[in-house]
Amino acid sequence: MSVFEMSILLIATFLAMTIVWTTLRVGISPMPSSAKAYRAMLTLTEDTGDGAIYDLGSGWGTLVIRMAIKYPKRKIIGYEISLLPYLVSVLIKFILRVDNLTLYRQDFMKVDLSGASVLLCYLYPDGMSKLASLIHVPAKNESCSSSVSAASQLDPKPLSHMSDAQCGCHPDFIISNNFAFPSLKAEQDIRLDDIYSSPIYRYKLKSSVS
Repeated sequence: MSVFEMSILLIATFLAMTIVWTTLRVGISPMPSSAKAYRAMLTLTEDTGDGAIYDLGSGWGTLVIRMAIKYPKRKIIGYEISLLPYLVSVLIKFILRVDNLTLYRQDFMKVDLSGASVLLCYLYPDGMSKLASLIHVPAKNESCSSSVSAASQLDPKPLSHMSDAQCGCHPDFIISNNFAFPSLKAEQDIRLDDIYSSPIYRYKLKSSVS
């Protein structure tokens, strides 16, 4: 085996191991949305205003890049912690020159989401519970520490690192692929034409403008 072939093998092995490590760390692999799912999510983002759209776990860019192309005048942000999917999505963004899209290799549970108008997610049940605690909106005069305490009613392991900005995270809409948001009733849902009749949910939060 040549030095070049050995280098390619080592790089491929390293990238594969980063996916395995991330899967073990966060509890889910970077699974891309199906074509039917991302079309449904694109549809549900219509009539959601002109605020920023955040994709929480943007993966290979399947959805977030299409979202940025659909809404060239909206700010689109994607967060992905797994290295290989992140690099692929950055490359596609560069090739397509999608200027309104910003991609970060960060854990969205540890960043400021207060600028989001719409949150997109394809998580898992425990991830949805953690997200519910993260975007809990304190009542008037309620402190951030009280917010974390209230959030523990949804998640027995609330986020101790929650910042004041995160306490103020109150998106107008949450759109979730497959997994329901705890304690909220969906304003709209689309059932995909697949063998599971997979649901795509849209939630309109109380803080949104009617």
